[in-house]
Amino acid sequence: MAAVDKYLVRRDEKLSLLFTPPFDHPAEDPGYIKGYPPGIRENGGQYTHGATWAAMAFAMQGDGDKAGELLSMLNPIHHAGDAAGVHRYRVEPYVVCADVYSVPPHVGRGRLDMVHGSAGWMYRVALEWLLGLRVQGENLAIDPCIPRSWPGFEIVYRHRSARYQITVENPLGVCRGILATKLDGEILTGSKRLLIPLLDDGAVHTVQVILG
Repeated sequence: MAAVDKYLVRRDEKLSLLFTPPFDHPAEDPGYIKGYPPGIRENGGQYTHGATWAAMAFAMQGDGDKAGELLSMLNPIHHAGDAAGVHRYRVEPYVVCADVYSVPPHVGRGRLDMVHGSAGWMYRVALEWLLGLRVQGENLAIDPCIPRSWPGFEIVYRHRSARYQITVENPLGVCRGILATKLDGEILTGSKRLLIPLLDDGAVHTVQVILG
């Protein structure tokens, strides 16, 4: 992941490449990707599926700073913050596109918008790995990995007839680690502090997670 961060993440251009440099008249046959011009789609562009997986990998390593930074870069709204960005991106700023060009003169141009796979993976990485909410059987696992600068976050989760109001607090400015968990005011201990039982009781349950 250090190599990914060093060679593939272009912060000034808000890009996370699949690989670099792209193939252009290679001596060896790279296969399918040679059908694309250099810097487009799998041939050295930003292939958004892979870029979201890189953010997930940073979260798996416990690096919420890089995971959050990369997801922010991939967020389409940040590619259209001004007139120059709109002209460069050229696709809707409210949907995730499949890939973004990485080679001049079209660096930063989006391609194949409304691709559900890329959008789905971005949603899953943000929800399951950054915010850390994952359903495991009859339990809700909570294991956030967020940027140190985040003071916390809140989320409401509905499970059948029950409603869970979840508050995550980050008083020590960490990326990851659960210091304490309360369910309906009761402190959970051991493995229970990471797994919230999912009920179907029509009630509203409060969950408080303290990172540290």
